[in-house]
Amino acid sequence: MLQLESQLWDEGYEYIACIDEVGRGCLFGSVLAAAVIMPKNYIIEGVRDSKKLTPKKREALYEIIKANAIAIGVGTVTPEVIDEINIKNATRLAMKRAVLSLKDQSGSIIKPDYLLIDAESIHMDIPQSSIIKGDDTSHGIAAASIVAKVIRDRMCLKWAVQYPNYGLEQHKGYGTKLHVEALLKFGPSQLHRKSFLKKIL
Repeated sequence: MLQLESQLWDEGYEYIACIDEVGRGCLFGSVLAAAVIMPKNYIIEGVRDSKKLTPKKREALYEIIKANAIAIGVGTVTPEVIDEINIKNATRLAMKRAVLSLKDQSGSIIKPDYLLIDAESIHMDIPQSSIIKGDDTSHGIAAASIVAKVIRDRMCLKWAVQYPNYGLEQHKGYGTKLHVEALLKFGPSQLHRKSFLKKIL
């Protein structure tokens, strides 16, 4: 899974930021992106697309990634802004914010010299590649997908306490049967994406 990164290291790039998002298809809450710069030729056993891992495994890998990454950045975009600029633009904005917030273990800002992005492009003056199914082919993008998923899932647990009617702790904001039934019964909350609910309501 290091083939993409190895090629870039061979070309002289040092800080390769790998970026993925989570929550793009949710009805509730922010879309979140994570950017991760991993050490050269460093592989964490078990890192793969976060959707293919159990929550327990994701949490364990997240801690290892956090302890070993050169830098991690996270960017979010709120439901209000998603409704305003649409989910594609909001996803790109979250990714850009993640790149701009990349910090090393001591809290210093790190500027990457190349971006590997899961199936997206970001409006930034940094060389980049959009990788289809990047979380299956790039170790760094898979690591970013784990970081993004764990952080957003933790946000969902907090939201579930604030908005207990919707079962957010179970479906994490996706449009499950339980979620749709709760929406029809209680109506949308402040953190629902109104532009996503037109067909439901």
